[in-house]
Amino acid sequence: MTPLAERLRERIEHSGPLTFRDWMEAALYDEAEGYYRRADLARWGRAGDYRTSPERTPLFAATFARHFAALHEQLGSPDRWTILEAGAGPGRFARVALETLRREHPRAFSATRYVIDERGESSRTAAAELLSEFAGRVEFARLRDEPGEQFEGVVFSNELLDALPVHPVRVIGGQLRELCVGVGAGGEFVWVEREPSTPRLTEFFAGQGIELAEGQSAEVNLEAEEWITRAARTLARGYVVTVDYGAEAGELYDPRQRHGGTLRAFRAHRLSDDLLADPGLQDLTSTVNWTRIKRAGESAGLRTLSHERQDHFLMRAGILEQLESLSALAAGEAERAQLRLAAREMILPGGMAESFHVLVQEKRLSVSDKLLANSDWLAGEAY
Repeated sequence: MTPLAERLRERIEHSGPLTFRDWMEAALYDEAEGYYRRADLARWGRAGDYRTSPERTPLFAATFARHFAALHEQLGSPDRWTILEAGAGPGRFARVALETLRREHPRAFSATRYVIDERGESSRTAAAELLSEFAGRVEFARLRDEPGEQFEGVVFSNELLDALPVHPVRVIGGQLRELCVGVGAGGEFVWVEREPSTPRLTEFFAGQGIELAEGQSAEVNLEAEEWITRAARTLARGYVVTVDYGAEAGELYDPRQRHGGTLRAFRAHRLSDDLLADPGLQDLTSTVNWTRIKRAGESAGLRTLSHERQDHFLMRAGILEQLESLSALAAGEAERAQLRLAAREMILPGGMAESFHVLVQEKRLSVSDKLLANSDWLAGEAY
């Protein structure tokens, strides 16, 4: 066993089965050996376990930068605004976004303070190096749990909510049971059924009018709703732009489509057979419940402006114009061909973007918020 696996095993043997939510939190975010915190893992790219859109092509970030510039204009082109990117990884999206704003939208660029919210120290280090030329306007800080000062701008995330810890459940004998993690006779991690660890799990389904079928498994992502609430609280005025793969509740919990739930693990670009194997060495993810995310945003004062497939969003936001712009800057025909291929993959039927959605939510400035709108809520604090 890895040291993290050994610590988890000892914890279970001492205190009993862990909720999978706590197990997943440790597997992904343990300070020393969590998957997203390890410095010795190649997570992104061909040599890693997955590739996100910013790693595939600069078109993705360039098109979103174009959208951010439009949002800046909709806010009245303030002299100072903030783009906060949560789960920013090594900063590839941020670099292209800032380059695009500087080159094509100088007014928005001159107003921009770019804040990186990233838990992994190795990723923060990589981002600081990659964004060194923008050091004067880039900061590293976290969204706060408690109410505090607010800013005008955008809170952006790409493939963040799907990686937040979840509570897997299953209906057995007509009762909702939570799937926890125990230790088998051979020391291996095994699934253990328990009473729900919090009444919020039962309330989660009752509140949506959803009744799971006998034997059906599903996941409850309470962390995603809490994150949206924090994002909304941070804004005095602006937008929350969330990119991820997900489904509405009626589809997500349809026993005919997803009887076994959506929880899965990835390693070397392949689905892993064992979700509980090698904590800290494989990625864990689940499909986002857009119905709950929109509802949580509304409860926190956000208004849904649009929710659409990523390919539709990119077309509306100007990906073809960005293709033309980047092609004009390309070093040669090979680079231009790569850009054209990437554009086709992101917008043509059957491409990867069909599985992803973009949710844009707006927060308007309230009377009470005006008292905090101009505060320097982030002072570049380290974590």
